[in-house]
Amino acid sequence: MRATAHRQTGTTFTHTVDVRQHHVRVDEPTELGGDDEGPSPQELLAASLASCTAITVEMYAKHKGWDLGALEVAVEYTPAERGCPTKFVLELRLPPQTTPEQRERLQVIAAKCPVHRTLEGEVMFEDRVTVLDPDGAPRDEPRKRRGLLART
Repeated sequence: MRATAHRQTGTTFTHTVDVRQHHVRVDEPTELGGDDEGPSPQELLAASLASCTAITVEMYAKHKGWDLGALEVAVEYTPAERGCPTKFVLELRLPPQTTPEQRERLQVIAAKCPVHRTLEGEVMFEDRVTVLDPDGAPRDEPRKRRGLLART
């Protein structure tokens, strides 16, 4: 999987992020100096968790032959601050026709979505800096910095 952010000229922080054939506009809100042309990267993180959870639950329900009807996943996200961990509050909203057994099982399945598992697991970063030619092509070999972030 790959995502590439390209700065939009004439804007403060607005970027277009390319993912496969899709293009997502990302920016910061005006109160943080942006032009509010799209969701912020932090908001996209919450959106990734919400949408991944919803899709995972839908796929499981389809496999079981359950027609869930209206399904919503709401995520509240509080970024880490000094001395406090990052906090996600995920609310799985299911229609009234679901049984208590289905609700219990879907809650377990929701926690198994790939984004949820990534956020609660170990994460490895490999950061590189590459100098681009004026035409945007890489000019030389990137230097790498490796790091492992373990979550407890």
